Parts: sequence; structure tokens; C-alpha cells
Amino acid sequence: MGQGARGNLPSELSGFVGRGGELAGLGRALESSRLVTVTGTGGVGKSRLVLALARAASEEVEERYCDGAWLVELSCLRDPALLDLVLAEALGLTDHTVRPPRKVLVEHLAGRRLLLVLDGFEHLVEETAALVRELLLHCPGLRVLAAGRRRLALEGEAVFPLAPLEGPPALELLAERAAAADPAFAVTEANRPVLAELCARLDGIALALELAAGRLRALSPEQVLARLEDRFDLLTGGVRGALPRHRTLRTAIGWSHELCTPDERLLWARLSVFAGRFDLDAAEYVCADSGLPVDRVLDLVGELLDQSLLAREETPAGVRYRMLETVRMYGAGWLESTGDAERLRRRHRDWYLGLATWCELDWFSPRQREVAALAETELANLRLALEHCLEDPHEAHLGQYLAGTLWFYWAGCGRLTEGRYWLDRALEAGPAEEEHEGSRLKALWVLGYVAALQGDSVASMSALHECRDGAERTGNRVATAYAVHRQGCLALVSDDMARAGQLLGAALELYRETGELNSNVLMCQVELAMALAFQGDLAGAVSLCEEVREICQERGELWTKAYALYVLAYAALDAGGTAEARRLLTECVSVNHTFRDLVGLVLAVELLALVTVAEGGAAEAAVLQGAAEPMWEGVGLRLFGSGYFNAPRLMCQERAGEVLGPERYAAYAAEGRQLSLEALVLRAQGVPEPESRRLRPFTGTGTGTGTGTGTGTGTGTGTGTGKPAAPRRGRRADTSL
Repeated sequence: MGQGARGNLPSELSGFVGRGGELAGLGRALESSRLVTVTGTGGVGKSRLVLALARAASEEVEERYCDGAWLVELSCLRDPALLDLVLAEALGLTDHTVRPPRKVLVEHLAGRRLLLVLDGFEHLVEETAALVRELLLHCPGLRVLAAGRRRLALEGEAVFPLAPLEGPPALELLAERAAAADPAFAVTEANRPVLAELCARLDGIALALELAAGRLRALSPEQVLARLEDRFDLLTGGVRGALPRHRTLRTAIGWSHELCTPDERLLWARLSVFAGRFDLDAAEYVCADSGLPVDRVLDLVGELLDQSLLAREETPAGVRYRMLETVRMYGAGWLESTGDAERLRRRHRDWYLGLATWCELDWFSPRQREVAALAETELANLRLALEHCLEDPHEAHLGQYLAGTLWFYWAGCGRLTEGRYWLDRALEAGPAEEEHEGSRLKALWVLGYVAALQGDSVASMSALHECRDGAERTGNRVATAYAVHRQGCLALVSDDMARAGQLLGAALELYRETGELNSNVLMCQVELAMALAFQGDLAGAVSLCEEVREICQERGELWTKAYALYVLAYAALDAGGTAEARRLLTECVSVNHTFRDLVGLVLAVELLALVTVAEGGAAEAAVLQGAAEPMWEGVGLRLFGSGYFNAPRLMCQERAGEVLGPERYAAYAAEGRQLSLEALVLRAQGVPEPESRRLRPFTGTGTGTGTGTGTGTGTGTGTGTGKPAAPRRGRRADTSL
């Protein structure tokens, strides 16, 4: 959960109709129980009800849910091993360590008061129940509102069965949805009896009513009822009430299926291979063939939208379409019956292999932000493609390729834990055939990179040695360069600067010889600059990073550029240029926050705190130091115990502490720990906070003296002369002046 964030509930796209009594009853159940599960047949309206209550609860009961209400959608999740990660993702947690995700969840939720909404868990009921039980046991401020076709069967669980709509509420829902599809539609005295009979025949099941409403745009109520009656008679022999409710919904969906044209039915079945959202390009590639021309797909998607079989959503990556899980499952069954399911799954896999390849190439371009948003939006389908690759041992090399190609997402967008999961799984398949050795080597160096960032030096070293040996054996000089590079990166975070400089320099030479140029290559140059800076060669470090900055600006690259700016700010501070250092770090913070790069963000914030105390703002520096503390929880040990990377933090603590005194420093740091990430980023950018949230002067006792000069935004004071010093070069965690 982002520091201070208040929830992730989606806005309501259509009105909530006819459930006032159930909403009140569910609210009372949640008052008396920490776990409430809404059960009922598919399509009855469980998801809408729990979301309506969650919205109301988060707005009206701020004390109980002061940390917000959070939705976790599980219907698209196929792999139970990813359950904890999906929950952490929904809560906005980013963790770069090797800690089990469940431990991270428990630690983050233990002291918070929030409402967790779990939707669509029935296919993962055992795993979900175990997770919920552990969270409720260790997190006293947590309440869980779940929606599924089954209960979780946990002690203390309150089950809230949701019945279908009856009478006027059912008619109200049908009428509202019909009017949304056709503004000319209205309930009249003439059509009211037919519409009421239609509601009764559909058992008041919300999804069935919405599907029927979509048909009222083209058919009269009498025609809809007559066609529906014919299908029910086939199943029941004309005996009213003989059809169970779950069969009623399936019959309603089947009836909608029959009313579709052959091409619409075919597209419906083929779209069922997607997990969650998909865009038009993906639908055209995966679903079109000689029997379904590509130029027909857009029109057919429009028809399925009009019939409420698809929903349209706006995402950060653009327009996406989504099929309700009940509708998708019907289409999947139809696809299996055609014998074409495996071919469509392969088409789906191939599209997302291509998408990942394109994203990797486009990461080194002005579209880097868009690539990050695209990978985030398509995560469910990327997971499905990885799963498909790894199901067949003969295609394990494709899984290795895909897991390795997504390095930019794992390392650059805060997804280390999930990346580690897929890389480990892909490499468990064993050595690849010689023709596919390159895919395995790529997965190995990416695993070494990810493990190094997680602080798992043993796993990192093992993967990188295997990659380097394999690359040298097969003459793969590009893979050799990446392996040597990441060995240098591992030496850098292990404080072995001499070895880091040697390896990173050798890797750069290999990159140049092979013509490789991308974000990784530039990051290698920045890491070499860091090694030089920490050994006292600031001029050499600046020269390397100025070149990186120039190339990044030409290419529109931001992620690597942020690290180059960090080194340039480090050098500027050493030269007494606090204003320049602040300008560089402000941009650095913004970019790292955009890409959810916690390592880069926390390093930039701590160096910014040192800049701030050098400007005379000891109190503001303490606030920034406090704000960095929660981020370290996600990064793990402070750069794995690195004395060099930790030096700015220790020096800032010493200098600000001298000015403020221990008590005042602790008070301002505590205030910083309450800042949300968004508030911290705005603060670093110099955006004024609302009056009610501005830094308040400390009113307790305590004194301190300082040695810095300059101006700043904090309230610390000090006297003295001389330029502000950066962390001592060539020293480990030296905090002396």
C-alpha cells in the first residue's frame, strides 16, 4: 500500500439499482463480523453489492477504515502461487526483497485499519481462505468483504446469501439498462406486463436482465419474451419453475449466444482465451483468420458491446475491452467444443511474446512511460502467456525468452518479486537445446540482475557464473557482456569498488564491440561512474554521466537518465552546488516515482535530504529522512549494508541531529514517516502542500547547533562557513566533516 494511499475502488459506471435493503443488511453484517462473504449464483449481482458497500463504508466510516477500502479482483488469476503477489499489487505494495510476499502483506497490514474486498475467489477458495485466515489473525484492524459462489468456511465468517431481484426492483434494473442502450425505450402501461413476465422468467438474475435489456434495442418486449420462452421450453418440457437458477443464467447466456450471428458467436468464443482486458489489435491478431476476416473484428466487437457481452474500459494504456467471467466461461466452453482452443491459445501466446519483444525495444525510446503502462495493463495476459509456455517442456525456451525479455518490467517498474518467480520457474525446465541456448542465457543474466537487486548475492552469483560460462562456451559475446555487466553490478552493491570498476569497464568494452546500445548499456556506464565516484574520481564519473545524459535526451530515455542525474547531483553537492544538486534530484525523484523504482527513489530522497541540510533546512531534511524509512521496508537492508550508498543518510542524520537535537530530529522524522509517496514526491518537487499539512515548528524542548550555511525550507538553524560537503570519497559511511 503506497504510504498514505486511501484505496483503489473503481468509479461506478452505471447506477446501482434495487438493492437498498440488501445493502443495509450487508452493512450490519460487516459491523458485527470482520469477515463477511456474499454468496449467490453467478450473475446475481454480488460484485456490484460489495463494491457499493465498500464505497459507502470508506466514505462514511473514516475512523474504522482510515487506511481506505481496497479491491482485489481474482477472477483472472489462474496460478494460485501468485495470489499473495496479486493482493500486494492491488494494495500498491512494492517490495524488492526476497521476503515471502505473505510476510510483506502481514507486516504492512498489521498496524492499519482498512477494508479488503475480494471478488471472484471461488476457483482459488482453499488458497484464498488460508491467506484471509492468516491476515485476520495478525492484522486486528483489517476487515474482509468477499464475493463468490462459495463461502470461505473460516471461523467467524458471516455468510450473506444474495437472492435474485424480485418484482419492481427487477423491472427497474431491466428498464434502466434498456434505456441506457436505447434512450427511446420506456416502460408503459402496455408493455409493463410483458416486461414483468420477462423479469420473472429470468428469475431476477441481474446479468440475465442486463443481457435481455441489450436485446430490447432491436426486438420488442414481446419478441424477446417469445424467443426466451422457446428456449426454456426445450430445457423444461414446458414446466414452469423447473429450471434451477444457475441453469437459468446459463440458459439466458445461451439464448444470447443463439441470437448472435455466426461471426459474433465465433468471436465470442475466441475472445475467451484472453485473461481480463484486451485491446483491438490483440483481438484482431488472435481471433482473425480466413473464416473471420480481420476487417470484421471491429464491427463485431461493437455488436458484442451493444449486447452487453463485452464492456469497454479506459486504462492508462488506452481503450480495453473486457468480458464478464460468466460470459467468458460460456465462450470458453464453446471454443473447446470446436476443437480450436489450443490453436487460439498458441495465437494468444505468440501475440504476447511479440508484445514483450516490442516493449523491450521501445523501452529505449521516448515511449518509455507508455511501455511501462502497457506492461502493467497487460500483466494478466502476460502471466497467461508465460503459463502456456511453461506447460509444455518442448516450449520451455519460449518461457525463458519471455521471462527474460520482460527484464525492463521486473527491474524498471518495481516487479522484482514476480520477475524472480517466473525466471525461477522458466529456468527449472533445465538446459535448452543448442538452438535455443540464447533464450536460457538471457533468462540467467536477468535472474542474476533481479537477485542482485533483491540482495540475494548467492543466487545472483550462481546465475551469472552459469550465464557467463555458457556464453563463453557457445561464443555468445552479447550474453557474455550482460553477464560480466551484472557481475560488476553485484560487486558495486557489495562495496567492492575496485572489482566493480574492472568488470563494468570490461562489460562496456564488450557492448561497444558487439554494437549493443540500450538502457542496460547506459546503466552499465552509470554504474561504472558510481564506482569511480566512490573511489574519488568525481571528474571521471561526471564525464561518463554527462555522456549518458546526452544520449538519453537524444533517445527520450528516462529510467537510466535518472540514475545518471543522481551521480551528477552527488558531484554537484561535493562542489558546493546545492541548487544544481536539488534541481537534478527533483527530476530524479519524479522519474523514479513514475516507474515505481524504489531503489532509485529512496537513494535520491536521501541525497536530497543531505542537500537540504547543507542549505540550512535541518528540519526539512529530517522530514525527508523520515519519509525514506518506509521505503526501505520495501527495498530491504539499506543497499545490502553498503557503506558507500548509505553515507548520505548517515551524514544527514549527523548534521541535522547536531542542529535540531535528538528530540526535535526524531519528531520531524516521525512527521516524514506519515507522508504518502505522492506527498513526498510533491514535496521534493517544491510543490506547496495544503496549509493544514505544512511542516509545523517543533514546540518541545531540546537544542542543537549546526555547522551548515545557506537557505532552505526547513526550520533548523546553524552557523559556520565553508561549502557543504558530499559524502567523503573513497570512504565507507564516513560521516565526519
